Amino acid sequence: MSELVTGEAVALELRPARLPSRALAVLLDLAVAVAVYVAVTVALMVATASLDVAAQTALSIATFVLVLVGGPIAVETLSHGRSLGKMACGLRVVRDDGGPIRFRHSLVRGLIGVIEILMTLGVIACVASLVSARGRRLGDVFAGTLVVRERVPFSSAGFMPPPPPWLAGRFSGLDLSAVPDDLWLAVRQYLARMGQLDPRVGWAMAERLAADVAARTGAPVPREVPPPAYLAAVLQERQAREARRAFGGATAPAPSARPAVPTDPPPVPAAPPAAPSAGDGPAVPRDVPSERRSGTGFVPPA
Repeated sequence: MSELVTGEAVALELRPARLPSRALAVLLDLAVAVAVYVAVTVALMVATASLDVAAQTALSIATFVLVLVGGPIAVETLSHGRSLGKMACGLRVVRDDGGPIRFRHSLVRGLIGVIEILMTLGVIACVASLVSARGRRLGDVFAGTLVVRERVPFSSAGFMPPPPPWLAGRFSGLDLSAVPDDLWLAVRQYLARMGQLDPRVGWAMAERLAADVAARTGAPVPREVPPPAYLAAVLQERQAREARRAFGGATAPAPSARPAVPTDPPPVPAAPPAAPSAGDGPAVPRDVPSERRSGTGFVPPA
C-alpha cells in the first residue's frame, strides 16, 4: 500500500502497479498500436502508389508519429489513464495526488516513452521501474504520475469479529481517553487479521495489545476474559462512544424545565356575557388591565 495525500489533505491508500503487470499492459498496447500502424501503412501504400519516394517517406514518418505516439496519448487522455492494455490488466494512471491525469501528463509520458520504451526496447523503463519504490518509469517521474491497481483481490481480512454477548456493556466505565490512536489502529489490524495468524503468535499479540490497552486505561484485564475478546469488547465500546458523540447531540430537557402536568381537568370557561342593553349599567371598557378582569381566563371576542 502507498499512502498519498491529496490537495485537500485526504490520505489515499493506493496499490502501485509492479513491473510484471505494467509490462503486460505495455505489450498489449504495443500489439494493438502495431496492428493499427501496419493496417494504416498498407492502406497508404496502396492509396499513394503514384507518389514519389520522398512523399511516401514523409507519409510513413507522419503515420508512425500519429499512430505509435499520438494514438496512445489520445487514448490515455480520453480514458483518464486507462489504455486498452491497462483496462485488461486492471491498471490506471493517476497523478501523484491521486487525481485523474490530463493531456499534459499523457503528453510527457508519451514523449518520454518513445525513448525509454520504443527506442531502447523497454530496457530503461524496466530498470527505472525496478529502482523506484512505487514502480514508476522515467515518464511517470517527469509527468508526476503513478500507475495503480484498480482491481484488488477480495479478502475477508477486513472482517471485524464482534465481542461475545456476555461482554456487552462490561467495559462501559473504562476511561479510554488515554489510549492513543496508533494503539487503536494496531488493535483493529490485529482483530481484522487474527484469523490468518498462527494461533500461538496471535495469542501472544493479543496478550501484548491487551496489556498495553489495560495499562492506558488503568484497569487490569479480567482473568476470565480472553485477550482477543477483551480487545474486541473494548474496541466496540470506543466505537459506541464515538457514535454517541457524533449522533447523540440532542438531549432531553431537565425534569424541572418540563411543564407540569395538571392533575385536575381545566375549568370550563364561562359563556360570554350578553351584549349590554340600554337599561343595563355601563359597559366595562376593553382597555381595562388584565388584573381587574374576571379570573376565568376568558377574553370576549372583539
